[in-house]
Amino acid sequence: MLAGMLWSVRLHGKHNVPAAGPVILAPHHTGFMDAPLLMATCPRPVHTLAKRELFRGPVGWVLRGVGQIPLDRDDPGRNLLEAGMGVLDDDRVLVVFPEGTRGAGDFAQIRPGLAWFAVRSGAPVVPVVFHGTGTRGRTLAGMPRLRSRLDVVFGEPVTLPVGGPRTRSALAAATEQLREELVAHRKAALEMLNDDSP
Repeated sequence: MLAGMLWSVRLHGKHNVPAAGPVILAPHHTGFMDAPLLMATCPRPVHTLAKRELFRGPVGWVLRGVGQIPLDRDDPGRNLLEAGMGVLDDDRVLVVFPEGTRGAGDFAQIRPGLAWFAVRSGAPVVPVVFHGTGTRGRTLAGMPRLRSRLDVVFGEPVTLPVGGPRTRSALAAATEQLREELVAHRKAALEMLNDDSP
């Protein structure tokens, strides 16, 4: 793994990712390194909903070649939802960044797409927290220093009830339930990493 050659990468809780069946990974997103690090460290191949702007030129060919899915954040559209559900229907791993873009990474606000996929598919949602992956910057200046420590913490799966009313209020309630679970995992992960720091 290239990341392991350039940084000191530590994985925590990877047993929380089910070995088979559909899974949704819900990572926070603060640094440029988050998505590549998740692809490199997840025990199963992942399919990420990534912003459409990344799918240009040779980079786009590579992203499509490894199964990544272009996302128009302003107009997700039915085709995108069907593509994401196709990943889950095939018992694969779908990555949904709940916050929609890089930010504070505190899960203070999340979009309803995560809950939509979880309720429709019945797939467990595994929270993921990164630590040390860099600042919010979009350039190489935001990258972590070489040989610095990077942590990836997979939380316990959360499963929402399948079916039930598919109203906006029901989706909002499911979104809030997941947000609370994500916030709790982030807090526990950071406490664990602080206790584990040298």
